[in-house]
Amino acid sequence: MAEMSSSPSPTLAGALLPAVSGPRAALLRQIALAVAGSLLLVLAAKIKVPFWPVPMTLQTLAVLGLGAAYGPRLGAATVALFIGYGLAGLPVFTNTPPAAAGPLYLLGPTGGFLIGFVIAAAIAGWAAARQASVVRLVAGLVAAEIVILALGCAWLALGAQMASGATGIGFAKAFEFGVQPFLLGDALKVALAASLVGAGWSMLGRRG
Repeated sequence: MAEMSSSPSPTLAGALLPAVSGPRAALLRQIALAVAGSLLLVLAAKIKVPFWPVPMTLQTLAVLGLGAAYGPRLGAATVALFIGYGLAGLPVFTNTPPAAAGPLYLLGPTGGFLIGFVIAAAIAGWAAARQASVVRLVAGLVAAEIVILALGCAWLALGAQMASGATGIGFAKAFEFGVQPFLLGDALKVALAASLVGAGWSMLGRRG
C-alpha cells in the first residue's frame, strides 16, 4: 500500500481507524483486521439454530458487515481466511464438531454457502464504498445475499454429499430446506447491515 495520503479512505474501516504511514504499517493493519474479522466469523458460525440440512447462524450478517466495512478485497480475503482455518482442520465451521473440519467439509451441505460468502463479501464491499448511494448500498447487499442463497441452493441440490450417502437433494428440497427458512431472517440482516453502514458513514460525515 502506498504512503499515507490526504485522500479519504474508500472503506468504512479505513475511515474509522487512524491513518497510518508507510506500506508496512498499512499491511500490518490489514492483517490485524483480517484476523479480527475471521474470529468474528468463527463466533457467528457457532451462534446457531439447528435446522436440517443447513443451520441458521449469524454468519450472513457478519459476512455482509465485514465486507461493507472492509471493502471488497479485504472483506473477501477475511472470509477466505476463515475458510482457510477450517480447511486446515480447525473446528471453526458451524457443524464442527461433530463433523470433522478439513477440505472434505466443503463437500457437505453448507459448502456452497461458504463459497458464496467470499463473493458476497466482495459485493458488499463494493456496494458500501464512501459516497455510495443508498440505492447502490441496498442493491449491492441484496445481490450479495442472492449470491449466497443461489450458490448454497445449487450445491445443496446437485453436489452436496449427504450423511445418507446421496449426492444432492434436488432443487425442490434444496429451496424448501436451504433457502425458504432463511428468507425473512436474511432480509432483516440485509436491512440491519445497510442501516449500520449508513449510520457509520453519516457519523463520519458529521464529524468531518
